[in-house]
Amino acid sequence: MTAILRPGTKPANPHFSSGPCAKRPGWSVTALTDALVGRSHRSKPGKAKLQQAIDLTREVLGVPADYKIGIVPASDTGAVEMAMWSMLGARGVDMIAWESFGEGWITDVQKQLKLADARIFTAPYGELPDLAAVDTKTRDVVFTWNGTTSGVRVANADWIAADREGVVICDATSAAFAQDLDWAKLDVVTFSWQKVLGGEAAHGMIVLSPRAVARLESYKPAWPLPKIFRMTKGGKLIDGIFIGETINTPSMLAVEDYLDALLWAKSVGSLKGLIARADANAAVIADWVAGSSWAAHLAKVPETRSNTSVCLVIADPDVTARGPEAVAAVAKQIVSMLEKEKVGFDFGAYRDAPAGLRIWCGATVEAADLKAFTAWLDWAFAEAKAALTKAA
Repeated sequence: MTAILRPGTKPANPHFSSGPCAKRPGWSVTALTDALVGRSHRSKPGKAKLQQAIDLTREVLGVPADYKIGIVPASDTGAVEMAMWSMLGARGVDMIAWESFGEGWITDVQKQLKLADARIFTAPYGELPDLAAVDTKTRDVVFTWNGTTSGVRVANADWIAADREGVVICDATSAAFAQDLDWAKLDVVTFSWQKVLGGEAAHGMIVLSPRAVARLESYKPAWPLPKIFRMTKGGKLIDGIFIGETINTPSMLAVEDYLDALLWAKSVGSLKGLIARADANAAVIADWVAGSSWAAHLAKVPETRSNTSVCLVIADPDVTARGPEAVAAVAKQIVSMLEKEKVGFDFGAYRDAPAGLRIWCGATVEAADLKAFTAWLDWAFAEAKAALTKAA
């Protein structure tokens, strides 16, 4: 293999983690100057900050006026669990998964909630299940819009029945703010602050359609609900959750950081601008992969490739011929080398996914940094392959 010269230009921001993700361009701790530290989140100014976070979320994402938006505990995971434990069991549910987090929701339904009428639709990493086989008309549905650990997303929501009778619960944590969610087809949408906008962790968002609210107010699960999952009291929705009266104590520093991210999002064109940035970033990687002799997309169908969590595999025939252990070793060495060079951090494949790389291309990342990063990827692969060949 021809030696590759060590690149001379490093990314200005080497943060390519899929969560917590890169902070917005130009961010510094001075963005937190107005944080309401030392004050109660239940105070008048505290509630105002939380309400502003809800209002800006609605504005940036274009959430319909009759949908409720709440700030809830435990990041996206808490929001998804809250929805499943509060709503499922009223009718049969179709569970869809093609990566680790979707598999986690299936585990909860089968082993924790132990629902008798749950149908499971799965696909290997890099593929989507047969969505046409899912009953979105008469059954509840739980799915992940963008598979963060596989780099595979649904292309659209056309497969969901407009005249559905059940509720559709969508984990959109690495899709919200970077992909065009079809709100009319979704009844519960969840996400966290730490993904596309690069906010801080621990806080989740839950968005409820009128159909979801009706389910909450008309259905009582057979199992007990922990306090942090309860969205109703006396058969009525607890409206306070959706006007900034959080269930537990939020970090006002994290709230301030989320507000800063939302205001930045508005400055780049809100949702359309954010999608354009993520698309342009993903295109940098796609163009590089198209000319690469050793890297390939894990997602097999271009239309379903993520524009945020872009997952790659080692496709060099000399490396793959040596087996999965060699592939994993090369991928691990690439990550280690580039972290040591301070060129890229936290871009290895998720632990449950096939060995490879996962490069975050969300809106807070700059295309120029990704362009510089690809040159270093080629250099690191050449070095790793040479070491593998020498050791053989």
